[in-house]
Amino acid sequence: MDAQLKKGVLELCLLQRLSGQPQYGYDVIQTMRKHFPEVTESTFYAVLRRLDKEGAATTFRGEASNGPARKYYQLTKAGRERLEQMRADWVQLQGIMAELGIVK
Repeated sequence: MDAQLKKGVLELCLLQRLSGQPQYGYDVIQTMRKHFPEVTESTFYAVLRRLDKEGAATTFRGEASNGPARKYYQLTKAGRERLEQMRADWVQLQGIMAELGIVK
């Protein structure tokens, strides 16, 4: 898959994954790797860090449980708005692709 296309799809999928309750970073990545096995953990973490830096997500440390405190991610209001915009863009793109006969 083209790197630029994959970058946008990964961001959309990560935003969706974070749209519920706060998620432990490692758990998010393990779920995503089931769907994108060719993507490295460092790539997922890079997207998560960028989402945090851009204000679409926020992080916090959970309580330690027999080890170091875990880093959790959750969407911010800006992140939810970004997710909704990306969903709308995705639906529009699907319509264009269907009209062109690329997908049915």
